[in-house]
Amino acid sequence: MTPETPRLRTEGLRFLSRRRPVLARLGGWSLLEAAQTFLFGYAVARALDHGFLAGRTSVGLGWLAAAAVAVAAGAYGTGRVFRAVSELVEPLRDGLVRRVVDHALESADHGAVSRLTHQVEIARDTFAGLVMVSRSFVFTAAGALAGLASLAPALLLVVVPPLVLGLGLFLVTLRPMARRQETFLAADEEVAEVLDATAAGLRDIAAAGAEARTATEADTRFDAEFRAARTLARWGVLRVLAVAVAGRLPVVLLLVAAPWLLRRGVTPGDLVGALTYLMYALLPALQSLMQALGTAGSRLTVVLRRLTGRPSVGTPAARPPEGEPGARGPAPSGTGTGREENPPRPAAVELRGVTFAYGPHAEPVFRELDLTVPAGGHLTVVGPSGIGKSTLTALVAGLLVPGRGEVLLCGGPVRGAVHRRVLVPQEAYVFSGTLRDNLTYLCPDPPPDSAVLASARAVGAYELLLRLGGPDATVAPRELSAGERQLIALARAHLAPVPVVMLDEATCHLDPAAEARAERAFARRPDTTLIVVAHRISSARRADRVLVMDGTHAVSGSHDELIRCSALYRDLAGGWSEPAGALRDANGVHTIAGARLAGDRGHVVAHRSVGQVQAVGDLGDVRPLGGE
Repeated sequence: MTPETPRLRTEGLRFLSRRRPVLARLGGWSLLEAAQTFLFGYAVARALDHGFLAGRTSVGLGWLAAAAVAVAAGAYGTGRVFRAVSELVEPLRDGLVRRVVDHALESADHGAVSRLTHQVEIARDTFAGLVMVSRSFVFTAAGALAGLASLAPALLLVVVPPLVLGLGLFLVTLRPMARRQETFLAADEEVAEVLDATAAGLRDIAAAGAEARTATEADTRFDAEFRAARTLARWGVLRVLAVAVAGRLPVVLLLVAAPWLLRRGVTPGDLVGALTYLMYALLPALQSLMQALGTAGSRLTVVLRRLTGRPSVGTPAARPPEGEPGARGPAPSGTGTGREENPPRPAAVELRGVTFAYGPHAEPVFRELDLTVPAGGHLTVVGPSGIGKSTLTALVAGLLVPGRGEVLLCGGPVRGAVHRRVLVPQEAYVFSGTLRDNLTYLCPDPPPDSAVLASARAVGAYELLLRLGGPDATVAPRELSAGERQLIALARAHLAPVPVVMLDEATCHLDPAAEARAERAFARRPDTTLIVVAHRISSARRADRVLVMDGTHAVSGSHDELIRCSALYRDLAGGWSEPAGALRDANGVHTIAGARLAGDRGHVVAHRSVGQVQAVGDLGDVRPLGGE
């Protein structure tokens, strides 16, 4: 018995107790089926004894006609039984649907669609089948035993003992069989999981030479499933034995004991009627009962447990492994890896138990997130598109307010420290006015020209500044390319006197060489903490730490550490692989046409959409750009 079993039993009894009128109607119509069973065997016995064997054919035919009427009445009762069962089953389905929907709205259950479209229907159909089979066995057995007693009480001495013995054997095996069934289902799910993971990571397995280890792990899962299946089959043999004892043995004993029964006043018609009860009533009902309780009962228990329970993944009760964002406890130095290779530095950015969702019933983007970025640190954030990377930077910038938890910037609440950070988004903002106004508007005091030019040189915008006519040149935003606007925004952020800089895909319209130069400029700027939402693997290589986000878990570490321990990061790194060496870039990046390259006419090559890019795509067309 699992810890969920008493809860399911209590809820089930409460559900049934609220539907006593339905149960009463169900029992009333089931009496017609019991009457059919009783009259059918009894009519056959009397048709032989009082009709055909006595030479009174009309009497025999009359009894058979009565049996036919009983069958018709039983069919009518069965039809009304189905209606009563629907009145019992449909409220169960509606309640399960409401529970699934409520839970999905509260905690963004990713499996809600599967539960609504598949598991709820399994529960409804299985419950209906169990009600029909259990009810049928009870009333059929009652009608058959009443018929045997009315024919000749001595028949009960032959039929009842093996019937009780077989039912007892079945009930003894019911719980162990259910446990073995669940063990087998769990082993089967583990096999499916390991096969899915192996198929998805074949490239990494071959590259790492891990074929033998992977095969060993898969063999372990297969062996576990085989052992579970073999154990289940052994218990299945006992179930077959129970059916044989309860349903087949009474027939054999009835035939063997026929002379003894005939000597004690049992008529041939009584024997035929008893065989009719056994072969056409008790045995089919018994087989259906054992089959339904043995398989459908276990399946219903498992499905109801999943529908009415709370998933353990992705809920506040579930804690990520220590060292991952989301793990509770003291936030370590770095980005949440749990390692303290160096003495901790003061935190420039700190998230404590942050939970955030775009609406009260929306799926939380973060749940109980803890993250620390030390002063002077360089963190790169990577992950699939739409996973929440931009949401993270918006929270740190104070543009979004967490539902729970707090965001600290330089030791204080972010709402009171917005002057200590700058966020450069993907779509850079440039307004009409002079270039100097665009570059210095984040500075509380006008900086000297030397500082403006130094920041422009640092991020790679100096040539653009000269081409536009210098700091006092008028800027028309519509005449600038996306990459040029990003260079201006980067120079503006570099000039701003703030300790925390966040680049949210801020270089996606620049070539890799220009991106590397800009990021190095911020990393080398004194007293600067840099957070980069990256779209190229080279950005991750340049960072002190990398935060990998996948929605349910987050892992941080260096590039080399994550290549070894994070399958998602390996996947992203494989998709972002960049050929190196052609232009001898300091970061090993093969740059494409952009600023400072031969043949450049001031154009900037646009990158693909954020989160979907592969830098290899920049190199797909090897023809000269613009014919040069």
